[in-house]
Order: sequence, then structure tokens, then C-alpha cells
Amino acid sequence: MPYVNGMVVAVPNASKEAYIRMARAMVPLFEKHGALEVVDCWGVDVPPGKVTSFPMAVQCKEDETVVFSWITWPDKATADSGMEAAMSDPAMGEIGDFPFDGARMIFGGFERI
Repeated sequence: MPYVNGMVVAVPNASKEAYIRMARAMVPLFEKHGALEVVDCWGVDVPPGKVTSFPMAVQCKEDETVVFSWITWPDKATADSGMEAAMSDPAMGEIGDFPFDGARMIFGGFERI
């Protein structure tokens, strides 16, 4: 059953190009370890909420934009092993620092329905 790792993060607007470079560098890394698709989306219409919202979830500041990303895998087992392999791959170290505050990132794994 297809499996998806999803992520939402706040990225400083001034770091948009750095985020795009990082995201593009990560695509072949995840694909090398079994990912079927890697998608990154820069927020355009992501309204603040009164009770809950994407911006609230990642404590998005005025000079930041919400980014929504996902990786599709053939199944959970491939996702688990592929993510672990990608994170320990020497190529990950070459990507450099992430241009966002990882402490405010939300993420999870999902089975497609």
C-alpha cells in the first residue's frame, strides 16, 4: 500500500531560494533510496486560523512562509528503510544546513486511502 511522509515547516522568505536548492538536492537522494515522488510546495494561500491552521501549527512568523512537502513511497517498510538510509547517506551531509527552524517542523507518516 502506498505510504506518504508529510511535512509542514515555516521558511524565512529571505531563504526561499536556499530552500529550493536544498529541496532539489534532496530529490535524487530520496529517489536513490526508494521514493517514488518528492514534492515541495511554497505557500501562496495559507490563511491564519482562529483555532488551528498551518501557520499556527509551525508558529509561522510574519517574515516566513509555510511550506508543505511530501514523499511518496511504495509502502511503509520502504519508507522506513529509505528514510533511514537517506538520512545516513554521505550525500545528506553535502546538502548543508536546512534553511528553516527544524524544531517547528511537523511531520508524520500516512497510508493512502
